[in-house]
Amino acid sequence: MARKVILFITQTLDGYIANSDGKIDFLWNDKFSTGSVVDREYEKLSKRVNTVIMGRHTYNQIVNGMSPNDYPYAGYENYVMTTHPLPDEDNIHFVNGEVAKLVSDLKAKSSKGDIWIIGGSNVIAPLVNADLIDIYHIGIVPIILGKGIPLFSDRVVPKELSLESVKKVNEIVYVEYSR
Repeated sequence: MARKVILFITQTLDGYIANSDGKIDFLWNDKFSTGSVVDREYEKLSKRVNTVIMGRHTYNQIVNGMSPNDYPYAGYENYVMTTHPLPDEDNIHFVNGEVAKLVSDLKAKSSKGDIWIIGGSNVIAPLVNADLIDIYHIGIVPIILGKGIPLFSDRVVPKELSLESVKKVNEIVYVEYSR
C-alpha cells in the first residue's frame, strides 16, 4: 500500500494558521480542548506517520518557542525545507529544493508510515498544486482573526476534494477531505 501524504493542521474559523506576526499561540487555548471528550486526533495521526515535513519558519517556531527543550517530533524522520540548510542533526534533514520532488521521492520509497505535512504555505501550496496531498485533516478553532497568515495562499490552484468526515471534539471541529 502506498504511503499517504497527510496535511494535519489547525486553523481559525476564518482560515488563518497564524496571526500577522506569525504567532500561533492562540491556537492552543485550553478552553477549546477542555471538555467532556478527550481529543485523540493527534494521537491517531502520530500512530500512522513516520515522516514529518515542514518549512524552516515552522521549525524555528517549534525549537525556539513552542518546545525549545524537547523537540516533539524526535521519533520521526524530519525534513525541514529551507533555502539556508544547516547540517543534518540525527533524524532532522535540512533540504534546499522542491518540496514536491522530496514528497514524490519519499512516497516512492517503501515504508509502513505515512507522511505528515505540518505547515507553512511555502510547503503546502506546491504540494496542493502538484496534487500530492492525499488527506486534508483540518482542525478549526472558534476564533476569527480577521487577518493573518492563511492556510492556503493565493498561489494555490483550485482543487476539488471529497468530504470524508466531520467531528466535533469539545470546541474544535475536525474536517477531513481526500483528493
